[in-house]
Amino acid sequence: MQCSFNALIRKLEHIHPLTSEEMDALKKSCVRTVRFSANRDLVRQGEQPEDCHILLDGFVYRYTVFEDGRRQILSFHVPGDIYDTLHFLLPEADHNIATLTPGTVALVSHQAIIELTEQFPRIARALWKETLIEAAMFREWIASLGRRSAYGRIAHLICEMYVRVNAVGLARNFTIEWPITQSVMGDSQGLSTVHVNRTVQELRAAGLIQTQQKKLVITDWKGLQSAAEFDPAYLRLRLDSITAGEHKTNGSRPSVNARNGLAMGHMQGQRCSDQDRTTLFPD
Repeated sequence: MQCSFNALIRKLEHIHPLTSEEMDALKKSCVRTVRFSANRDLVRQGEQPEDCHILLDGFVYRYTVFEDGRRQILSFHVPGDIYDTLHFLLPEADHNIATLTPGTVALVSHQAIIELTEQFPRIARALWKETLIEAAMFREWIASLGRRSAYGRIAHLICEMYVRVNAVGLARNFTIEWPITQSVMGDSQGLSTVHVNRTVQELRAAGLIQTQQKKLVITDWKGLQSAAEFDPAYLRLRLDSITAGEHKTNGSRPSVNARNGLAMGHMQGQRCSDQDRTTLFPD
């Protein structure tokens, strides 16, 4: 099978390293890889999937849809994630999983998972730990939606995505691919597209981030962490690579109050143009 498991290997090095024999067994259990286009459902609510998915490249997300058509995004997933191990033990899907970008998925049948976990108990523990970390992420999202401001929610999402992408080697100089549009971000954070746009402008005005087409640059990592009240411990990842390359804006960084004042002044002084709406996390 000619495909790269680098992201999975790097992630497991963080959370539960496998031996070369265990890693080879996991790779060989993949019956096939499938390339998907963007905005395609991989699992639909009510289905009974027969395979577990390993995301090799691209981004996917979980979501549910209400009767009136409103969508709530439940989580985002990055390369290296095994994002549907729950369907191995809970056969019927209670939510949907879709691609955010084009991506490649390796499929491991549920029968192969049974054989793997019986033969290699450490693989079983790795899969178990993956689900426990995912549960911790869900708890953090609940806390965000319940108690953080829009400013804090979006800052926290950016911090979380950066740490996860960086852990699998897909960040460079505090720059990551950012395929999350304003409407997608709104559906994940319980905010309108207009509210998302205004909040992103505040983060930019505070000197915390910049956006370049579908790339996001964190210009002040410590400041963004402070704005989000972000503690990455729940992700169970080694963070030395982040702190070693701490990013700061040119000159002294304004205080939180000064940044908030700058952002509010920016919002009161001008309304975002149509061009702004399409260039800040464009749809």
